[in-house]
Amino acid sequence: MEKELIRNATLADCAVIASIYNEYIEKGNATMDRMLKSAADIERWMAEFNERELIQCLELNGEVVGWGIIKRYSDREGYGTTCETAVYLRRDKLRIGLGTKIKKSIIKKCGALGYHHLVAKIFAGNEGSIEYNRKLGYEVVGTQREVGNIDGKWLDVTIMQLIL
Repeated sequence: MEKELIRNATLADCAVIASIYNEYIEKGNATMDRMLKSAADIERWMAEFNERELIQCLELNGEVVGWGIIKRYSDREGYGTTCETAVYLRRDKLRIGLGTKIKKSIIKKCGALGYHHLVAKIFAGNEGSIEYNRKLGYEVVGTQREVGNIDGKWLDVTIMQLIL
């Protein structure tokens, strides 16, 4: 039986977090980031987090195979109870329930951190991610048309929300 653990990320996790994220940057179907990330890039993210932002890692048999992030929606005070959430899994660990486990942990942590409104931004064509978030209680609230451009192609992003 495989042993799973979800925990807050440490600086020692930065290289594997970058490696997993880079899989999505290279594929170009889940993030607007275009430049591959290094461990140092992830360390900078973490150094800039406030006390209510974090990354959680999902370990499977002692190996980090995925991560989720809670980051503020805006630095404007009125948005203080709103955050953005995202989850990234190693591509060979998709569709076996691990994403659901880490996203549930992220949602619970958001509540503990005092967030009320959670936002997920998903490429409009990524029906799997949209459905996955819907099953976890998120609802589609709109689509931003042509909000991003990758390799000369305009991309739409579906905005989903979960009210705690």
